[in-house]
Amino acid sequence: MKAVEIICGNCGADTLLKREARYDGFTKVGEKLICSSCGFEYADESDVPFKEKTSEPAVFTEADRSAKVEVFDEDESQNLCRYCANYIVNPFTQFCALHKKEVQSTDTCERFERAEEKDDAEGVL
Repeated sequence: MKAVEIICGNCGADTLLKREARYDGFTKVGEKLICSSCGFEYADESDVPFKEKTSEPAVFTEADRSAKVEVFDEDESQNLCRYCANYIVNPFTQFCALHKKEVQSTDTCERFERAEEKDDAEGVL
């Protein structure tokens, strides 16, 4: 991204540089470089008095980060409907064949049955 902060050589304001396209008919032939405060037009990019970049202060350090939060126990997230043998998905709904009702993939129940891991080649004609 091109720098836009300048200290105008004409009015002395700490302001922004406005870049406007210059056209010849429908063909872009260049750019106008204009002070947004006073409207002074710079002839060339090298004539523009850009502000010097200053390093931003480091407000936070790694010591300020909180500890990683573990929401689920290791085996708890494995009992979700999405991993159950009775979980049926089609383009219109997610369905539990055991309870005969619509479910979400993140629902759980006490009658969870782990689905077999299916091979990618299985079911391909």
